[in-house]
Amino acid sequence: MKESRDGIGHDRISKSSSVSSIPLILDIDDFKGDFSFDALFGNLVNELLPSFQEEEADSADGHGNVSGNDTLPNGHKRASSDAIKFTQGLAAPLFPEVDALSSLFKDSCRELIDLRKQIDDRLFNLKKELSVQDSKHRKTLAELEKGVDGLFDSFARLDSRISSVGQTAAKIGDHLQSADAQRVTASQTIDLIKYLMEFNSSPGDLMELSPLFSDDSRVAEAASIAEKLRSFAEEDIGRQGIQDMGNANASRGLEVAVANLQDYCNELENRLLSRFDAASQRRELSTMSECAKILSQFNRGTSAMQHYVATRPMFIDVEVMNADVRLVLGDQGSQASPSNVARGLASLYKEITDTVRKEAATITAVFPSPNYVMSILVQRVLEQRVTAILDKLLVKPSLVNLPPMEEGGLLLYLRMLAVAYEKTQELARDLRTVGCGDLDIEGVTECLFTSHKEEYPEHEQASLRQLYQAKIEELRSESQQLSESSGTIGRSKGASVASSPQQISVTVVTEFVRWNEEALSRCTLFSSQPAALAANVRAVFTCLLDQVSQYITEGLERARDSLTEAAALRERFVLGTSVSRRVAAAAASAAEAAAAAGESSFRSFMVAVQRCGSSVAIVQQYFANSISRLLLPVDGAHAASCEEMATAMSSAEAAAYKGLQQCIETVMAEVERLLSAEQKPSDYKSPDDGIAPDHRPTNACTRVVAYLSRVLEAAFTALEGLNKQAFLTELGNRLHKGLLNHWQKFTFNPSGGLRLKRDITEYGEFVRSFNAPSVDEKFELLG
Repeated sequence: MKESRDGIGHDRISKSSSVSSIPLILDIDDFKGDFSFDALFGNLVNELLPSFQEEEADSADGHGNVSGNDTLPNGHKRASSDAIKFTQGLAAPLFPEVDALSSLFKDSCRELIDLRKQIDDRLFNLKKELSVQDSKHRKTLAELEKGVDGLFDSFARLDSRISSVGQTAAKIGDHLQSADAQRVTASQTIDLIKYLMEFNSSPGDLMELSPLFSDDSRVAEAASIAEKLRSFAEEDIGRQGIQDMGNANASRGLEVAVANLQDYCNELENRLLSRFDAASQRRELSTMSECAKILSQFNRGTSAMQHYVATRPMFIDVEVMNADVRLVLGDQGSQASPSNVARGLASLYKEITDTVRKEAATITAVFPSPNYVMSILVQRVLEQRVTAILDKLLVKPSLVNLPPMEEGGLLLYLRMLAVAYEKTQELARDLRTVGCGDLDIEGVTECLFTSHKEEYPEHEQASLRQLYQAKIEELRSESQQLSESSGTIGRSKGASVASSPQQISVTVVTEFVRWNEEALSRCTLFSSQPAALAANVRAVFTCLLDQVSQYITEGLERARDSLTEAAALRERFVLGTSVSRRVAAAAASAAEAAAAAGESSFRSFMVAVQRCGSSVAIVQQYFANSISRLLLPVDGAHAASCEEMATAMSSAEAAAYKGLQQCIETVMAEVERLLSAEQKPSDYKSPDDGIAPDHRPTNACTRVVAYLSRVLEAAFTALEGLNKQAFLTELGNRLHKGLLNHWQKFTFNPSGGLRLKRDITEYGEFVRSFNAPSVDEKFELLG
């Protein structure tokens, strides 16, 4: 096949000579567009192989109808016609056009190689041209980037320039605004100087002033200008005075202007206050507000604020003050009680709070600075109205001449003080809620009670001492009345001792604690700082310790006095050996009475000891529950109070110890009397020694054990713990020693020894109830 350069078509050549004579020419354009190798190959071989197209057509038509072998009905395969033809044509060449095709393909290869070289040359030239163009492009791009950077720099300079121009314009605007303000100020200054010269022209002459100062419609402007002129003139006089100090010929300056301005301001202020009062009476809040704003030019309106507060009815109406006194104290001549005063103060303070709340609404609507006016109003309420009622209510008593208990004593004053303080604190909190500006209302309230709180600790302690003295006198009076009502019994029978003395009462001690609890509540109310509270609490608790200590010590001493009287009564009837039978019988009867008195005194003292222990326990419980928590925040206060409590109770402990020793002496004296009276020599040395021995204890032993069982029942009930153990141990040792001394006076035979052993067993079984091992051991050694 041969192609032309224009690519229009391919010329067909013959199968033999034409192919070899005309060389194959291929062009690059043949490969452009929709190129297909199949089409190229077909165009090359179509002239040499015309059967190629026919075979392609046949293969297309017979596709699917041709099978490899046909099978005969008898099962033998039928050979295909192509196979027969191939067998028949073995002698002829298979491809007669092979040489032509070979030549054609060689030409095609050569043409293709030439085309490849041409393409390679073109590609090389294109690459070279591309490299040159790329270099130019890069150079151009660099120049463009440099230009863009320059543009950015230009834009930055332009932006900076614009900003600078804007700042300059702003400065120019500020300067223009400042210049305008200065112009306005200068204009105002010129006017002020003109007005100042008018005031400085003639002393006391205010008739020739500008219309501004006499026009009621321009009062606010006139007030502002007058106040500015007065301030300027006073400052100028001050500077002139410093410069001309010591110069007698100095000019007078603006003294005339200051005097005239002061007169004008006073006249204007009075005029405005009159207008304000008239509007206030008519309740014209708008006019009042306008006047208040103008008056604020003068000394920040203080005069208007104070004038408004001072003209309130509750401060100038005497009937209001009298009504306050009647509401709180009641009718004259009647004794006011703390509960009635509390109700009266609550009602009064509620009325005051409501009044202040109404005034607050008016003040807020009228004054430019309502908080400042509220502070003046509330302070005036506390310092005038509240102080007036407190002065009537709280009359501080003298510590030298105490008010009598019939009139309530110091306790009434303290209760009134606590009620007034508590209710006034509630009033302060309510007024704080309503509004009191910047006023330290808590501080003002505290100042109302300063004089009372300074002497409060002394009054509280004096009140507790007064209550104690009154209670002791009451108890003595009751005891004396009881003694007189019971009649007088002959001393010969020991009635003076047998009659019980005034006993310690736990109820009385409980009352002491109740007084102290009330005083403690007042301490907590009046003392806000922990240190002050701890000091006051210690002082109040010390009063309780002194009262309880004195009371129980005196009670124990009275019980001891009974024991002492019983001992003296016993000593009185101690007889010698040589007396008549009649005298001995009388002495024995008196000894029995003395013994009864001793036993009664023993029981009374044990009851006193028991009540003393209960009283101390009440005080200790009160200290743990109420006092400790108030003392612990202050270093050393709790320990010091504990030491004071131990010291205060030491006197009672000493009295109790001495009394218990006397009780042992009383018991042993009676035991010795019973042994001496009941023990017979025949008890241990019977003349009938050969008869069966008597296994019963002696009569003396029985009497002694019965007496001890009866009298020590009170000791077992009254004493407890270590006190009980120590008392019974001491008594057991004394009993052991007394019995030994007693038995040494007798002689014994065998039967008497058995009775002695029986007595020892009886005594030993009794002392086992003491739970004293050392005493048990001593009696076991005797047996």
